[in-house]
Amino acid sequence: MSRSSNPAEGSPGDADLVRVLRESSDPDRRRQAASELLMRYREAVYAWCYRYARSHDRALDLSQDVMVIAWRRMQHFEGRSKFSSWLFSVTRNRCIDASRRLDVMSEEPIVDDPPDPSPAPDEALAAEEREVILLDLIRSELDAVEQDAVYLRYFERMPVEDIGALLQIEGASGARAVLQRARRKLREAAHRRFKDGGELR
Repeated sequence: MSRSSNPAEGSPGDADLVRVLRESSDPDRRRQAASELLMRYREAVYAWCYRYARSHDRALDLSQDVMVIAWRRMQHFEGRSKFSSWLFSVTRNRCIDASRRLDVMSEEPIVDDPPDPSPAPDEALAAEEREVILLDLIRSELDAVEQDAVYLRYFERMPVEDIGALLQIEGASGARAVLQRARRKLREAAHRRFKDGGELR
């Protein structure tokens, strides 16, 4: 998945730069390849962060965090997925870590304009405790596609059909089925974790 500008004509593609990053014995070439990859996606990362933060300053802070995290982890990128997909996952996780609210396990219909999930003031503390548990469940219980779909839906407020197109989810039900499956898995995991039958909402 890529929302970056295409490389300039004659420039190496992402896969070529990743190959240099992983295989070159020259540290300068590796640093140059990493820098070029990140520069290509700087605007896309900002856009992803802005759709979550809805604030220019906050999006700048988050996107800078993402770039630092990605730079530090670049040497561990194994090239088994597209670089853009890997970077999107880094961005998604940073935005999730910065979040104050995520409500994905309720039984509300999946519609194209989800309600504002901001909690009432007297619910803030309990919501914060639930969110810590929920974020842990998201990482431990959902596969990569489900995590991406949850992020796009509940952070970026992206329409379900657009999620299916962006993540290239095939099938008649597409992203809707992925989101329903993710919510079911999270509910079941929450029930297992709480012996008294309590449920995150």
